[in-house]
Amino acid sequence: MKGARSLVWYYIHHKKKDMKANGSIIINAPRDKVAQYFGDPQYLDQYQDTFLRKVQISGNPGQNNAIAKMYYTQGKDEMELTETITNNNLPESFEAFYHHKHMDNTMKVTLTAISRNETQYDTEIEYTRVDWIMPRIFMTLLWGKFKKISELWTLNFKAFVEKQ
Repeated sequence: MKGARSLVWYYIHHKKKDMKANGSIIINAPRDKVAQYFGDPQYLDQYQDTFLRKVQISGNPGQNNAIAKMYYTQGKDEMELTETITNNNLPESFEAFYHHKHMDNTMKVTLTAISRNETQYDTEIEYTRVDWIMPRIFMTLLWGKFKKISELWTLNFKAFVEKQ
């Protein structure tokens, strides 16, 4: 049992710094079009398969310092996140902070025009707080799954925009 405890301690204390996921993809659409679909929450369910709804709490939707509750399915349950937009500079970039009762993360999206009809979509997601032992162990042991979800949503977003 001592070895298992040591392994858990290692994952909790040493792997925390590795909880960052970066991605990049080329979307075959003009940057303004990509930014339009990215910035409009009515389309979230088109590329985030577990998305349920977004409810504005304060501020103007999409503007800096706006706060909204976002709801996702999580198995048979519902997960609630609080989104605070920290820097909306679309069509160039978008940054937000997401709070969950067990974890916090930041997201930065950068849109770069490659040509008139191609946009590079870069994402950086970093988990900055993970409380409680079980989510920390789960995230550490299954970090690849968290990264795959982000990759899937990026691919889904690309497919969605290119169909429009």
